[in-house]
Amino acid sequence: MTFIRLKSSILEALPKAQATIIWLIKLILPISLGVTILMHLGVIEYISNHLSPVFKIIGLRGEAAIVFLTSVFLTLYAPIAIIATLSLNMREITILATMCLISHNVFIESAIQQKTGSSGIVMFTVRIITSFVSAYILNLLLPHQMGSEIIHSANIKTLTFQQLLFSWSIDSIHLTIKMSLIIISLMILQSIMKEFKFIHLISKTLTPFMKLLGLSKNSSFLWIISQLIGLTYGSAILIEEVEKNEVSKYDANLLNFHIAINHSILEDNLLFVSIGVPIVWVFLPRLILAIALVWMIKLVIPNKAIN
Repeated sequence: MTFIRLKSSILEALPKAQATIIWLIKLILPISLGVTILMHLGVIEYISNHLSPVFKIIGLRGEAAIVFLTSVFLTLYAPIAIIATLSLNMREITILATMCLISHNVFIESAIQQKTGSSGIVMFTVRIITSFVSAYILNLLLPHQMGSEIIHSANIKTLTFQQLLFSWSIDSIHLTIKMSLIIISLMILQSIMKEFKFIHLISKTLTPFMKLLGLSKNSSFLWIISQLIGLTYGSAILIEEVEKNEVSKYDANLLNFHIAINHSILEDNLLFVSIGVPIVWVFLPRLILAIALVWMIKLVIPNKAIN
């Protein structure tokens, strides 16, 4: 009997996972290719140069703009690679890290959040504004001396356009395989946990913590997925739960506001910790801002759908 239930859960999950994977590939690959070409042509760097005065207000040198702008379009690996080529001190990198953690890959992730019923434009705007608010606050709070002062620049190998396209193709294949395996695994896991009532147990256990965050207990499983896996890889489950009305539109919107600012607390945070950024500064600011934003929204618009 148990085997039959497991088999049924797996078969039910596969078509949903396939549909989400195809949707994400159609969304991610054209954007990443376009941004890769724009970077190669120097367009991203040109725009970044014109943003330099804005970044000086939040305690960053003008060259930091290209790091943030790259993170807006791509995953965190790209801005971290660029950081390694710039002479930034640890204070500047910490401020940049928080900005990138909030606004990385924002076009794709806002589209995912729109798929779960929230306004993509609102999610995009919230993440960009919050990035600069967090940077401004950190610029006031951070000590002027934070460990090693200068990050030594690295050499960049200039690729031809053909080499660039080949590199993008290989990276895209790796991403597609990784994304497919993670989404299929997560969808199967979700289906099995639903079948055996584990999700209900998780929701019940985390109720006090979710209340502290200002979120519904029904969104606890989705909150865990977004924190451990992130928005992109966890998108299939997020979309599935909302489409099946497992979470109300109001609660889904509150969750989206939270995870717009604070998600993927393992992999994303550790990427910056690995280059020396103190864990407390990449973890706490996002969490505090996310909690504050959700409670503010609940006070302003209680028991109503947020669009």
